[in-house]
Amino acid sequence: MDYDIRLVKLVSGDMIVGKFDEAAGKIADPATIQALPTQQGTQMVLLPFGYPFDQEMHGEISTAHVLFQYQNCPEELKTKYLEAVTNIAMSSGGLDLSGSGMGSGGGLKLV
Repeated sequence: MDYDIRLVKLVSGDMIVGKFDEAAGKIADPATIQALPTQQGTQMVLLPFGYPFDQEMHGEISTAHVLFQYQNCPEELKTKYLEAVTNIAMSSGGLDLSGSGMGSGGGLKLV
């Protein structure tokens, strides 16, 4: 299933990424993006929107609460979001059907 994943800023100031459903006027399975300063610089953290009270990315937010929609959502962010929602890690390598553990090509890696 192909999802329309979008990056938006809510009227509350939260920056979220989620599955956009224009017909229903909602964003499903929202995740918030937070900046975390570290010794190596600033890192971006992807958390469930209700964190720390909700540990999984579920729920919906009405698009009426969207203040701004970013024109582009980086592909890496989309990939990380899908990995977090589905608990399936995307691999740049391939499916290794030989059983040796060495991948080649594009595919999925289960975690």
